[in-house]
Amino acid sequence: MIIVNLDVMMAKRKMSLNELSEKTGITLANLSILKNNKAKAIRFSTLEVICKALDCQPSDILEYRGD
Repeated sequence: MIIVNLDVMMAKRKMSLNELSEKTGITLANLSILKNNKAKAIRFSTLEVICKALDCQPSDILEYRGD
């Protein structure tokens, strides 16, 4: 299972969902889907923009958990 730790990174950077949306151009609805682990996929371009805005690596946001 892949876990999206977007909420953790946002908390570390003290950034709100609204602020991240403004910095990335990603809608609040799409960010909310990612933040709440409801996403089935993520584009590399989306991941790149989020990592740039949060000054982090993809591994800071995505985590693999085995069964």
